[in-house]
Amino acid sequence: MAAHNGRNVRDLRRENRAAVLRRLYFDGPMSRFSLAPATGLSSGSISNVVAELLTEELVEEAGSIDSDGGRPRTLLRITPHSGHMIGVDVGETRVRVELFDLSLAERARADRPLPTRGAGRHVRYDSELIAGHIRDGIAEVLEAAGRDPARLLGVGIGVPGIVEHSGEDGAVVHGQPIGWEAVPLERMLRGSGHLPDEVPYFIENGAKTLGQAEMWFGAGRGARNAVVVLFGSGVGACVVTDDVEHGRAVEWGHLTVRVRGRRCRCGALGCLEAYAGAEALLERWQEAGGQPPPDTDEETALTAMLAAAYPADGGAPDPVAAAVLAETAEYLGAGLSDLINLFQPERILVGGWAGLQLGARFLDSVRGHAVSYALPYPSGRVGIDLGALGPDAVTVGAAILPLAAFFARGGRRLPPTPAPEPSPAWRATLGTRLA
Repeated sequence: MAAHNGRNVRDLRRENRAAVLRRLYFDGPMSRFSLAPATGLSSGSISNVVAELLTEELVEEAGSIDSDGGRPRTLLRITPHSGHMIGVDVGETRVRVELFDLSLAERARADRPLPTRGAGRHVRYDSELIAGHIRDGIAEVLEAAGRDPARLLGVGIGVPGIVEHSGEDGAVVHGQPIGWEAVPLERMLRGSGHLPDEVPYFIENGAKTLGQAEMWFGAGRGARNAVVVLFGSGVGACVVTDDVEHGRAVEWGHLTVRVRGRRCRCGALGCLEAYAGAEALLERWQEAGGQPPPDTDEETALTAMLAAAYPADGGAPDPVAAAVLAETAEYLGAGLSDLINLFQPERILVGGWAGLQLGARFLDSVRGHAVSYALPYPSGRVGIDLGALGPDAVTVGAAILPLAAFFARGGRRLPPTPAPEPSPAWRATLGTRLA
């Protein structure tokens, strides 16, 4: 039977369940009495929905509170062990896989380091290697936590590059800086048979998953308009506005900041990433006479650069490292000014492993440059701070993707989904290797 606005009874029931689940998730534990005004549902609808959720063990009782002159009111909360999600961060130094319960408490993790890159070496990451790390990591965390794959709500994956959602191949990744051209990552994972067909994959740009995490649980909570910046080997951003609730990834790192400037790993000249990404930052330090530790990963090399520029023992700073970092702060500030002028956000949050390492040292300088380059009105209304969730924010945000979809379905699981068939173009490119 259809409702007056075109929705049927099933739609209304799903929306009512979703409203209750979201309120319990963000504001719980709550009583049935409190849920009614918080969701806008009638007391009868609340009773029906809660009865269903209790029967399905998605919700559980969590003690009681006194009421005004009546019987104590029973509190309700989401049952943490009623489902679990996996979040994956396909970074440029390692692949991290984490298993979370419904409360987003971490239950297991697996890290797979990627080949070390020295300054100036742009390595194409083999897509099969990455897919293998993801598959192995998923199997490892499920086994470590003793969790049933059939109860998995989904696998969220944050990747570098642009993600195209194709009906033929599922999620296809265009990551030019790492040498990925139309890589059908979802099909590669589904085709392995390592998880039941009904387990969905949610593959998005890593900056978007970082933004999702900070907006739900971090420094972005309460903001209606924000930009969350991912600063790692490269740089990216997620823009959250009134009309784009879950954020939109933007290739901020490939805005031109210097005409005919340094060549970026994407192939263009003068990109912000060619000056402010950690890979480029270390290259510039070496070109200026700095000495990064040989045969180390970028995180270790950046730590060494910071130690040289800001000696812990109070000694004289290395002028080369300090000068390169000061110049980088100006480039980042100029890049942030573009975001301020374009989107006029309330907040800009800086995350990513390099952003967190560098932020405490030179965020004040970045703020100053951003304000000097941006228009006065929007720059006077924006706060620029570090993200609050630390280095695991991308995996947390990736795990939120299946969780948000689960809530949107009213806590219903998806039916089995067949693996996408490979596209003719991809078969032609890789031949029988992926057939």
